Amino acid sequence: MPIPSETLSLLRWRARRGLLENDLMMERFFERFHDRIEEADLEPLNTLLDLSDNDLMDLLLRRKEPEGELATEGVHRVLAMLRPVRN
Repeated sequence: MPIPSETLSLLRWRARRGLLENDLMMERFFERFHDRIEEADLEPLNTLLDLSDNDLMDLLLRRKEPEGELATEGVHRVLAMLRPVRN
């Protein structure tokens, strides 16, 4: 079941980033998946949003993979939605 629109609005606001590239990827994520983000996605998404801009960028661009406590199924699932599609 998708999350309520109020929760989605708060999440979009929290996802605003200092790096333009991160901001663009987050916006694309919300445009594509706004109606498919579920409660189970909130914790992993918030975990990713807690990262610094540079650490998040490294994950989004596949320069790094999640390690340690970050390497959860939920984080991998959300990252798969966030990352640009490879050609």
